[in-house]
Amino acid sequence: MITALDHIAIAVPELEKAIARFKEDFQLNFEGTEDVVDAKTSTAFFPVPATSIELVHPLNGEGPIAKYLEKKPGGLHHICFRSDNIEEDVARLKAKGYQFLSDEPSPGAHNAKVIFIHPKSCDGVLVEINQPGDDH
Repeated sequence: MITALDHIAIAVPELEKAIARFKEDFQLNFEGTEDVVDAKTSTAFFPVPATSIELVHPLNGEGPIAKYLEKKPGGLHHICFRSDNIEEDVARLKAKGYQFLSDEPSPGAHNAKVIFIHPKSCDGVLVEINQPGDDH
């Protein structure tokens, strides 16, 4: 039985720079690094409590997911970090030079506020920040 999402792996060109991003910018707890010789990789882990898998499909064949699926047959689309104050997090990250796909958060699933960071700011990974609605 599957009980939790274990991790999301992101290939990064500069490990130390990526560690700093997740540790300082996203303020996640850093568990440390480990070299996995058999896999020829260096790893860094940031444990994040309870999470979900979100399957996304274009509504009425339109929107950014439709465009994504025109280029790729599917795959990892984005990762999402939960926020308790999205406006504060967006302001802090903008001050650090992060580029966003919109100027401010918009409505998302479960009555949440959401905003996406441009993949150019995060080693090619689309990152969503989500502040859950009061009812979720």
